[in-house]
Amino acid sequence: MASPATDPDEPLTPAGRLFLRQEMNQIIHCIIGVKNPFDIEAVKSQIRDSFLLKHPRFCSLMVVDRHGRERWRRTDVDLDRHLIVIDSPVNSSDSSAGNGDEAAVNEYLAEMSTGSILSPDKPLWEIHLLVAHKCAVFRIHHALGDGISLMSMLVAGCRKVGKPEEAASMGMVVSKKKKRKDNWWEYYWDGIVRLIGVIWFSFVFVVEFVMKLMWVSDRKTVISGGDGVELWPRKLATARFRLDDMKIVKKAIHDAWTIKISRSSNT
Repeated sequence: MASPATDPDEPLTPAGRLFLRQEMNQIIHCIIGVKNPFDIEAVKSQIRDSFLLKHPRFCSLMVVDRHGRERWRRTDVDLDRHLIVIDSPVNSSDSSAGNGDEAAVNEYLAEMSTGSILSPDKPLWEIHLLVAHKCAVFRIHHALGDGISLMSMLVAGCRKVGKPEEAASMGMVVSKKKKRKDNWWEYYWDGIVRLIGVIWFSFVFVVEFVMKLMWVSDRKTVISGGDGVELWPRKLATARFRLDDMKIVKKAIHDAWTIKISRSSNT
């Protein structure tokens, strides 16, 4: 791997530039609860050896060149600036109601989502370890990646429960195979029908989008936000879903795709 000083700057993608705009500035928050207390030194060692510190986006600063264009510039990562350890319990106004750790973490995350930004003088990610609540909060700027790529990187740092030496995997999407057509003209006709469908529905969706953009707007209600609504106080609510219930829903849907995900644990 080349050193940060010799690596050339890389331009941001259009999506990355959009997420970095002041009007957007989207930060992804991911909460992971653990069963056992944190071993801080073991966590640091795992992060140093993980793919996270090998990923170019997680080792780069966002800089602006002389033409005003945003670019990624490789830099050395100071792990102590990214791993934030909070030993004391997080105060919560709902703790007295018996909600405990869940309410405290939700309130901590709600306050952080409006009152704390990622410092631009370091790569745009942080990991907050709430030791008293046995919880880790990942803060990753959306310009670093989308949900699929970030989840893939997270899974790459996990191991299977029954086989700790093997890396976890998200499996493959299983779908029914289409019946093979014997005649070439069936393939030809099927391709024409699909092409016409793509063109027609694309035209319909574009017209619908333009019409809604020009003439449709949200009606004002008592809960409508005003200027600066993105900075108003927020409160997180947590919903829980049983896997058995999700399986019932999946079985009730005809021809539902199945994604096989192996159980994994973070090492």
